[in-house]
Amino acid sequence: PRDLHIDPQDGWARRTIDRPAARNALNTALLAAIAAELGRLADDATCRAVLLTGANGNFAAGADIAEIEHKTSAQGAADPRKQHWAAIRAFPKPLVAAVDGFALGGGLELALMADCLVLGATARLGLPETSLGLIPGAGGGQRLMALVGRARATRLVLSGEIIDAATAHAWGLSGWLAEGEALPVAIELTRRLATRAPLALQAAKRALVLGDEAALALGPERAGFEALLDSADKAEGIRAFRDKRKPVFRGE
Repeated sequence: PRDLHIDPQDGWARRTIDRPAARNALNTALLAAIAAELGRLADDATCRAVLLTGANGNFAAGADIAEIEHKTSAQGAADPRKQHWAAIRAFPKPLVAAVDGFALGGGLELALMADCLVLGATARLGLPETSLGLIPGAGGGQRLMALVGRARATRLVLSGEIIDAATAHAWGLSGWLAEGEALPVAIELTRRLATRAPLALQAAKRALVLGDEAALALGPERAGFEALLDSADKAEGIRAFRDKRKPVFRGE
């Protein structure tokens, strides 16, 4: 795929998101490509771990605004993105995310699906969907709350605040904080994971994911996102984003 670079390594694989004009925003085609690649690597016995990163100084700056702008609630309910997200979360092998620059909205939701999250010094993380009249649509609010607690998750989701790498790490959002770029630390981590017992790592991941996901209210969060797609506030939020002005929300 044009927007996803494929770099096979010895015993592991590296995949790099590369949509420079959109700061690596996750449009549906790119999300489908990531899901398909992980599905292929799940069946590849020579690949024991995967590293996901972003090119040009950013991980992924969110979903693609152009796709959301005219999406209705009915379209949101039938959105193929839901299957792509589920496929990514179901990847059975260790998944490492190296985050430099922006990981916002859908970009942070993708990073939160990784088992091991490495933050670089430039990382900036947030779920600013409420600034567009929406909420996280792929479980980001729930997964963030499981990691950092209700008070901090509420702070980020309701205010749309974007936090730096040191804050995110101190809150427990990531397991690794690099002094410089995330990628070198993440490469060494993925390489090391690829030398460990693969069946044990897969069994451990399966138990951890099942235990984590069982406690999450993913259905209500998605339903709320889909309902908001038809709101006038969502339309105003996206118009304001494009116009680079503050939105005027009317609760409609």
